[in-house]
Amino acid sequence: MSDRPERWSQANVYPDMWVDPDDDPRDNAGASPDGEPATLQDYLTNYRHTLLMKCEGLDAEQLARRSVPPSTMSLLGLLRHLAEVERDWRGWVLPGGPPPKLYGDGDFEGAVADQAVVDAAYADLAREQAATDAVLAEHPDLGVRVGKDAIAVRELLVHRIEEYARHCGHADLLRECIDGRVGQ
Repeated sequence: MSDRPERWSQANVYPDMWVDPDDDPRDNAGASPDGEPATLQDYLTNYRHTLLMKCEGLDAEQLARRSVPPSTMSLLGLLRHLAEVERDWRGWVLPGGPPPKLYGDGDFEGAVADQAVVDAAYADLAREQAATDAVLAEHPDLGVRVGKDAIAVRELLVHRIEEYARHCGHADLLRECIDGRVGQ
């Protein structure tokens, strides 16, 4: 007997997928978005959904479960890290210095198996995403340069997409180690 979890899927129609296409919140069966800002926002939204899907249905212990030593990475740590990333990128746009850190104990180190920590991580992520989206929405011209470093709004959007995409890959592996569920 192996201690490796069996691969499984929530999908019924296509058992090799994470969820059936009709139930996938990332489904874009309709027309693709018009224009660069809408396209970039669509990619970001889909990666955000992917991250949440990878965490779906897990309890606090499973979300806080570390990957392989010496790494401290966990799904809960990724939620906290991405909340911090959203906050940090927003700091590039707003005047003044960077906003204070959300987690003085570190994104990953403080990701412990406690439901209050889990609830706070989800709330922090949603709040920070909404706040960063609102700030960037004030700049519909993606070429405009903002903040003290005069960074293009386009660059901020692309960096956020890259950050989520990279961490969704980590989330795939973390989730598979927890219960064998593999992504699409």
